[in-house]
Amino acid sequence: MSTTIVMRFARTAASVPSARSFTRGVLRDARLDRCELDDILLCVSELATNALRHGVPVGGAFLLRVQLADAHVRVECHDANRRRPRLRHPADDDQGGRGLLLVEALASRWGTGERPFGKFVWFEVDHKR
Repeated sequence: MSTTIVMRFARTAASVPSARSFTRGVLRDARLDRCELDDILLCVSELATNALRHGVPVGGAFLLRVQLADAHVRVECHDANRRRPRLRHPADDDQGGRGLLLVEALASRWGTGERPFGKFVWFEVDHKR
């Protein structure tokens, strides 16, 4: 069985912690261990931050879709920019550029997809049962 919940978030800095809180609420009754939940919430923070910095126009919003399935959790972050994100390899002293590296390290898999007016970035974390 699968449960999917979707929420829109405005283009404000407060939307990143709100997206984490929303995700935590959706997964409240899931039997995830603390490490799995922490990994998912960190990945949500990274995707939401990237959407705000690079994908959401002024006055716009991003959409977060959280799906709890029997074998994994899938999260999609939808925004209005069609440009796909790319993995960067920042120098040790760079201030940013590590978000997708974290997602790649923590998620079981991740990728991107197209929308009629933008894109979505997704990740999945498998349940450790």
